[in-house]
Amino acid sequence: MDALKERIMTDGVIIGDSVIKVDSFLNHQMDIAFLKKVAAEFAERFKGEKVDKILTIEASGIGIAALTSLYFNDVPVVFAKKHSASNLSDDVYETRVYSFTKQKENIIRVDKRYISAGENVLIIDDFLACGSAAMGLGEIVKMAGAKVVGIGAVIEKGFQGGHEKLVEKGYRVESLAIIKEIKDGKLVFA
Repeated sequence: MDALKERIMTDGVIIGDSVIKVDSFLNHQMDIAFLKKVAAEFAERFKGEKVDKILTIEASGIGIAALTSLYFNDVPVVFAKKHSASNLSDDVYETRVYSFTKQKENIIRVDKRYISAGENVLIIDDFLACGSAAMGLGEIVKMAGAKVVGIGAVIEKGFQGGHEKLVEKGYRVESLAIIKEIKDGKLVFA
């Protein structure tokens, strides 16, 4: 998606050799008009798929998942929680995922009431790096007896291998902008 690549080049901030901050439009402050176009691109890429739910992980994936839902007949958006809370049921699907950005492992949870056997689930997230979050969400869908119809990432850091791991597991992966490498402080897109 050329407009997304341009936006990353214009507003993204590179930190070191593996972190790209896009918090001015994607995951801290959200440019809704622009992100509607991103969501429409997901709709185009997954056109023809029956989608009953959209699944993401808190917190940065929630906004883009919600906007994507608008293009799939307003299907419910479910997000995996990273923290246990007194208002979260004990009857949950849970798995462990490693956060590359935060350099720590989290247990993610989804209440069993919100994903049911036989449902078709589209996973949407802001970033795909090592694939741990998407893999964990896929495990939760499988625990529920549901089916992952695809995984969509706004930005993929292709040099971190997540895409390949997910494809090896049989998932369809669609990334809207793939960063091949960060070379001399510059982004190189695939």
